Amino acid sequence: MKIITITINPALDKSTRLPKLAPEKKLRCETPTYEPGGGGINVSRAIKKLGGESIAWYLSGGAAGKRIGQLLEEEGVQYREFQCENWTRENLMVYEKSSGEQFRFGMPGPHISEPEWRQILQALEDLQDIPEYVVASGSNAPGVPDDFYGQIAQIAVKKGFKLVVDTSGEALMSSAGEGIFMLKPNLNELAALAGKDKISAKEQEELAQQVIAEGKSQVLVVSLGPRGAMLATKDNIEYIVPPTVKQDSAVGAGDSMVGGMVLKLTEGWSLSDVVRYGVATGSATTMTPGSELCRKPDVEEIYAWIKLHGSL
Repeated sequence: MKIITITINPALDKSTRLPKLAPEKKLRCETPTYEPGGGGINVSRAIKKLGGESIAWYLSGGAAGKRIGQLLEEEGVQYREFQCENWTRENLMVYEKSSGEQFRFGMPGPHISEPEWRQILQALEDLQDIPEYVVASGSNAPGVPDDFYGQIAQIAVKKGFKLVVDTSGEALMSSAGEGIFMLKPNLNELAALAGKDKISAKEQEELAQQVIAEGKSQVLVVSLGPRGAMLATKDNIEYIVPPTVKQDSAVGAGDSMVGGMVLKLTEGWSLSDVVRYGVATGSATTMTPGSELCRKPDVEEIYAWIKLHGSL
């Protein structure tokens, strides 16, 4: 398998619709939809939707963890469960039909003990069939140290796989360094990586290359939201701009973007085209409702537009 994704804090995502939210009333919701969620899991799901293959590693606790595995199986996504005692979290998304607004209720993850999170590191150490890419994505669960992704980076150096990290906060700061092939920060996170409180448009290119020069990552793909992304390497800066699309939900857009990029990296595409395809995948995901991810025909159409019009 060329791609392994790691999700230390997965979620069972439940979404429903109702006419209108109101306090202190019994609200009649439509039949809920359940989907497997969490950073790396969504990356693997996006890869599958795009015609690729990966294996999703995740910590699984209780009925919610088992249900995630069942749902991944239904989607044809290969997975490996690592058991934990406390139950995997469940998130809730509610679409209010009267306003068209979506309300997202994110629950805290379960507390993870040291033996539980260490089993993933040991499994990476024990790998005999080395993947090309490992994607460590999403938030840390309570009990998992800030440098968990940094410890994966140390294993990447020893084992020889390329590590892609998409996280935030202290987990991002603690992971940056030797062994990281690609980071996907937003502008605020880029500022933090460069030791700044805030960032201006004039500074972003200089700071991105400073982060690379300091050895915190070989490649940076800086998320610019609806404006696309900035690709930074030690020699080059490039902006990838998507077309304006009718957005339905932004849930999973960042994870889908990572999935699109990593899939095309394994196919030998140039970095510029990799990021173009990633931006197309993220944009396509915003066109789908709830926590549904991208649809491949949308991705291909947007990618073709970006190839003609969307590079600066």
